[in-house]
Amino acid sequence: MSGAARELVEAAFAYEIATAEVLHDGLNVADMAHVVQQLDEGIIPRPEAARLATVLLAADAVPAAEFGYDAALGEPYNSRERVFTDAIGDAAGWLHVGRPRREATRVAFRLRLRRDVCHLILATSRLACTLADRARQHRSTLFADHTYLQHAQPSTVGHYLTSFAYPLLRDAERLFDVVDWLNGSPGGAGCVNGSRLATNRTDIAAALGFSHVITNTRDAMWQVDGLVQLASAAASMACTQTSLAEDLEIWASSEFDYVDLASGYTRASVLMPQKRNPYALSMVRGMAGLLIGHLTGLLAVQKSPSARSDALIFAYGEVPALIGQARGMTELMAGVVETLTINEARLRDVLDGGFSQATDVAEALMVTCGLDYRRAYHVAGRAIRALADDGQSARQLTSARVDTAAIEVLGHPLSIGDDALAAVLDPGSIVATRVATGGAAPAAVDAMVDEIERRVDDLVGMAQIRLERFATAEARVRARARQLADVSDRARADDCP
Repeated sequence: MSGAARELVEAAFAYEIATAEVLHDGLNVADMAHVVQQLDEGIIPRPEAARLATVLLAADAVPAAEFGYDAALGEPYNSRERVFTDAIGDAAGWLHVGRPRREATRVAFRLRLRRDVCHLILATSRLACTLADRARQHRSTLFADHTYLQHAQPSTVGHYLTSFAYPLLRDAERLFDVVDWLNGSPGGAGCVNGSRLATNRTDIAAALGFSHVITNTRDAMWQVDGLVQLASAAASMACTQTSLAEDLEIWASSEFDYVDLASGYTRASVLMPQKRNPYALSMVRGMAGLLIGHLTGLLAVQKSPSARSDALIFAYGEVPALIGQARGMTELMAGVVETLTINEARLRDVLDGGFSQATDVAEALMVTCGLDYRRAYHVAGRAIRALADDGQSARQLTSARVDTAAIEVLGHPLSIGDDALAAVLDPGSIVATRVATGGAAPAAVDAMVDEIERRVDDLVGMAQIRLERFATAEARVRARARQLADVSDRARADDCP
């Protein structure tokens, strides 16, 4: 049998060729930098280097879909080689100097991902900032916070919203660790033990805007741990967002009516005129499942012996896809939060009709009447249950009812007095006491919003600086290639009669 089997082409090469769009721009830049470095080292002759620069610039000028990638010719690197060979003949062979194809694709992959991750950080920062903006607007909007879908304690919508901003910030900060990992250069690593033709690996790293060289050449070719960290951070971010989405989907129902989604984030039923479905929230929840699946799949293909490319072959398609999905999900959630209507009157009605003050009542009995908390808890619980049985709310609690409960539980009244109860029955007064760091009092929420905004500013600034550095480095590589190709063009023109 000569050539690749049809099944290999259709099942394997076709899979890899589908990732050409991911690698195309990075391969062009990586190849240009390699050619320029090898020229500077005196290894590639200048005429051949100029011809390579010309075809690489031509490749860089077209999108991957128009370049001519063909699974019948192999995976993307081999397919590129055939296109270049058809254009400039044997001069294309100089592209292999001191470098296996895996080195070229590893460099290209990192060039792509470091930009993608920075854009994901920016999207995450936008969502955190949007949550902070809405939190400041609603720092005094009272509602009964929930645990297990049951009333817990009086709080504010602002306090609730900031609880989602903090984990997003932490995940964005973890993503910067990934950017630092991606910004390590595998360039000049050669096959396994290094290369006699790349004695100074810092040159190619600097040319491509990498911050450091990956030390061990074998590790440089096969390390994948940073991809796990990336997929894990994206899945963690998705879990934070799906928790918020699930809350909002419940709260947007007619049974709760706490919030309304803007019409642009819903979808009407084609059969039932009264229904508008929270479509955006369903998509967020589904995307979270996909991102968890990407993490699991990435881990599964990494379970292989060392010095195998299995994990990275599949990662070329999977990892950019998961970043794109995470970014799209995050931008969608930011739009939902930004346009969300909070039904404040409904929240207050539900709060006033419930029993979320019970904890504060028990604490008041403990402090005022000298009870241990367990006995105070039982007295408060007995009094609250009696109110519920009578169809009343915690706001109707009186000292007489507390005494009745105390006699049943303790055998004697407590005589706490209605004035002492008043402060722990008013939700606004309860929230006003939560002044410690991270509490629900408006001033504490304002302080958290200030902190979130500062951290967002830092994240955005760092991401933009890195994107600018990456763009500048890659622009310089392209400029060197154009200069080299222009010199060749002028030389050929001078040779013409």
